[in-house]
Amino acid sequence: MRKSSLRRACVALAAVSSLALAATACGGTTKNNSGSDESAAATSTAKADPNAALKKGLTVGFLPKQVNNPYFTSADKGGETALTELGSKYKEVGPSSATDTSGQVSYVNTLTQQQVNAMAVSAQDPGALCTALKQAMSNGIKVVTYDSDTNAGCRDAFVSQASAEDLGRTEVQLLAEQIGYKGQIAILSAAQTATNQNTWIGYMKEELKDPKYKNVKLVKIAYGNDDAQQSFQQTQGLLQQYPDLKGIISPTTVGIKAAAQYLSGSKYKGKVKLTGLGTPNDMRQYVKNGTVEGFELWDPAKLGDLAARTAVALVSGQITGKEGETFKAGDTTYTIGKDGVINLGKPTVFDAKNIDQFNF
Repeated sequence: MRKSSLRRACVALAAVSSLALAATACGGTTKNNSGSDESAAATSTAKADPNAALKKGLTVGFLPKQVNNPYFTSADKGGETALTELGSKYKEVGPSSATDTSGQVSYVNTLTQQQVNAMAVSAQDPGALCTALKQAMSNGIKVVTYDSDTNAGCRDAFVSQASAEDLGRTEVQLLAEQIGYKGQIAILSAAQTATNQNTWIGYMKEELKDPKYKNVKLVKIAYGNDDAQQSFQQTQGLLQQYPDLKGIISPTTVGIKAAAQYLSGSKYKGKVKLTGLGTPNDMRQYVKNGTVEGFELWDPAKLGDLAARTAVALVSGQITGKEGETFKAGDTTYTIGKDGVINLGKPTVFDAKNIDQFNF
């Protein structure tokens, strides 16, 4: 990630807003698995030419879930930097509320009317944007989703933050290393019904089956419902119930911050390890005061960068969004997976050495 784009990112949100907006960003991690006729990826009948020259002078519109949200500001700045490097133009439109789905639909229509060459969309709803996006595609506009997917038939490709398996397994790996591969651990999740959380937890359990974790015991999965107060109380309850607890994984930005708040003011600070998915701005103080050694998340600027490069590759004909196609984005070659999904890569680990390089 370019440090210049990091420095240009928005200032941190106020505490309450940050929790809500970070949760919004993280809520779109799992792609929709709708059984509708829109579940199949929308692939062009055209054939990909991986050797085609990248077109210049294109206009790519970015439509985040919410403008002026530091997470999406960072992501979209990554897209803007990439497009400038590629000789194309960037524009951003979007609603001021992360729940204004009808507003997102209107902005899709606006970009279509403006005849952009491609659009990169972080969808508030997997199905609500489909009619408008299909209209855009019928007008020859390439559609990339990033961060939060639509039904697969409503776009050409989806740039995913990281695979669910990578997120689940690496969180276990991080915590196990911190506790010396020995002791009781717990998971502080969001809602009991959260699809993405449960998928990650499933991979955590799979990872724990590896013999190297034979002395690590998962004793409980607690649920804070992505509410700061409930997550704080659940952390307190875990430590009361399991006084020998060595570590906690919280795969939710709200949960990990609340757990860090509790631990930092308790006798368990530095003794009970905490990791999971968090944002640097939420977690910086807890890394610096010794409550947290390291945690992870994807890098939103890299996500925006790849969304922009994918859009240009689609317009240029290097790819169509079909499974198995490959293309180069920056210094990395990516392979398109099932249903047009492109994984950014393994999550980024934030610790005392690098956390000040990030601002989201």
